Amino acid sequence: MNRIDGKVAIITGASGGIGVAAAQLFTAAGAKVLMVDLDAGALEAAAATVDGAVSHFAADVAEPAQAEAYVAAALERYGAVDVLLANAGIEGGTDPIADCAVEDFDRVMAVNVRGVWLGLKYVMAAMRDRGKGGSIVITSSTAGVMGLAGMAPYHTSKHAVIGLMRCAALEGGKHGIRVNTVNPGPIETRMMRSIENQYRPGEGEKWKAGAVRSIPLGHYGRPVDVARMMLFLASDDSAHSSGNTYMVDGGLLAH
Repeated sequence: MNRIDGKVAIITGASGGIGVAAAQLFTAAGAKVLMVDLDAGALEAAAATVDGAVSHFAADVAEPAQAEAYVAAALERYGAVDVLLANAGIEGGTDPIADCAVEDFDRVMAVNVRGVWLGLKYVMAAMRDRGKGGSIVITSSTAGVMGLAGMAPYHTSKHAVIGLMRCAALEGGKHGIRVNTVNPGPIETRMMRSIENQYRPGEGEKWKAGAVRSIPLGHYGRPVDVARMMLFLASDDSAHSSGNTYMVDGGLLAH
């Protein structure tokens, strides 16, 4: 049994496929969950699909005051933060580096890296001050350990959060704070539909078919597949695991 009953978890990027699956899984396991995302309407709709102890807070994870505010909201509503799923992220465009707009690079890095760093900053302080440790799970990607032409901003950001994770794991260890990344391969989400259709406008299914051929298990993963790994890392079942990357990729990186 995953030992997460009664724990308090913050999930960013909570209105996306993986975020919703994680919220549903965590509350079913007895956790209290604060769902965080930028779009208040989408967030409210996502929260309505989750049973159990759940609330939501609209915030831009890349803005310091708003990041601090969502952590403060969790502390005010639930009295603690035991788990952070730093899951918010955007894919950006698919232009070659020479043609990529500076603004696109900056936007991806702001959400995917600065947003994670701010979550670490405020959650680690809260965990340290409480003195009971905690678990932080950052959503990286197989993009964090490989490259793909046309997606330099996204891949750069996902490499960067692995570096952040390792630094945070070293800093957090003495406080009982564990930090790891989950690294999904292609998952059935809005983000993958966007990537497919950017690479093959109007023919996204053809790009997907090629991607599937490279996955030994023969299909994209489901959001719940990633959420289950997150639950393991958030729980006491992974009590001696920190500073590591955990692939959920159907064998993609076995090539």
